[in-house]
Amino acid sequence: MTDKKTNDEQAHMLHLAARKRAELCGVSEVLSFDDTTVTLRTVCGEMTLEGEGLRVGTLNMQDGVLAVDGRIDAVYYTDGAAPRRRGFFGHRG
Repeated sequence: MTDKKTNDEQAHMLHLAARKRAELCGVSEVLSFDDTTVTLRTVCGEMTLEGEGLRVGTLNMQDGVLAVDGRIDAVYYTDGAAPRRRGFFGHRG
């Protein structure tokens, strides 16, 4: 028997360093990414990161770990509805 957790059992964590690097765990799927938007599914719901010059640095889907580098302007969660754009550095509008 192994002590390794599955993605569904893993805790979700977001560490944002100086708005230049986001490190996440509890990622179950990367839905899409380009240099301005990274959309992924986590154990806590769908998450979007927005910014400029975004690059996926570390991607380990077996362990549910993801790192994104670049200028991060917004981080928000959605639950299937249109994003409200609130949360960390969210745009108001």
